[in-house]
Amino acid sequence: MDWGTNLWDQNDVIDKHTQAGLDLLERYIKFVKERTEIEQNYAKQLRNMTKKYSKRGSKEEQECKFSNHASFQEILNELGDYAGQRELIAENMTANISDKLTKYLQDLKQERKTHLSDVKKAQQNLESSFKHLESIKKRFAKEWAEADKATQQADKLESDNNNSKIDVDKAKNHALARMRTAEECRNSYAAELQKYNKEQNHFYYTEIPQIFNKLQDMDERRIRQLAEGYCQFSHIEKNVLPIISKCLEGIAAAGTKIDEKKDSKLLIEQYKSGFERPAHVEFEDYSQGVKPSNSESGLNPLKGRKHKIFKKHKITHAEKHMVLFMFSMI
Repeated sequence: MDWGTNLWDQNDVIDKHTQAGLDLLERYIKFVKERTEIEQNYAKQLRNMTKKYSKRGSKEEQECKFSNHASFQEILNELGDYAGQRELIAENMTANISDKLTKYLQDLKQERKTHLSDVKKAQQNLESSFKHLESIKKRFAKEWAEADKATQQADKLESDNNNSKIDVDKAKNHALARMRTAEECRNSYAAELQKYNKEQNHFYYTEIPQIFNKLQDMDERRIRQLAEGYCQFSHIEKNVLPIISKCLEGIAAAGTKIDEKKDSKLLIEQYKSGFERPAHVEFEDYSQGVKPSNSESGLNPLKGRKHKIFKKHKITHAEKHMVLFMFSMI
């Protein structure tokens, strides 16, 4: 079914319908652009976040030797790759949907404008022909009325015996002249009417149907392009899903790489001093002549020994004195 045959008298409907189609195409372009901006902002925020939490400096490099630290760094790297795929979605949507449909929309607007202009021009031409036909028709009506009037006057003069033959012949000649003029107008009107009917037939059965069918073809092409744009909206994201899946798998793999026992062992290997633990603090018996130690540990054993927890234990002066005292008692 075509518009030219079935909607030959619905120019306003076709005008509004095609405009609504272009409006929808323009709305979809704006929709895709907004989606693109969301993807771009999302990717930017992800990159800023990965940069914020990434390790820097020698201290962080040492910490990355531990599996739980290294895995988190791997997660950040995978998230950076994931952000890259979101950027790719935005780029492809811009190139394959927004830019493409924007250019196509401009072409459709110009094409629609041309077709509607052709309809208007055809209507104006037909209206102009009809006005010309009406003017010839009116002239024919006027001339025929004048010819009829002249004929009646000639007949009236002829029926009156008081009128001379010269006056009667003059009236008859005048009536005959008016009748010839009226007949010429009649023939002109008939020819113009035939010409107009031919133009009208061409207008309604050929010219307008062809233009309306072109508008139908234009609208159907718009619908196909819009349908392709709808599909592209899905396909563009589906095309990057394998890489996005790999990024997510990489994040999960980073979690499975963590070995808490290995991290504990690595800490031991890095910081084990090899020193022995401090010996018991001996009893200092001042009643046996042992002098109080000058060490702060005599008054506050914990305070005096805090800095010696990871150092080799040294025998204090009091401990040496206690040892000598014990040997002297043997």
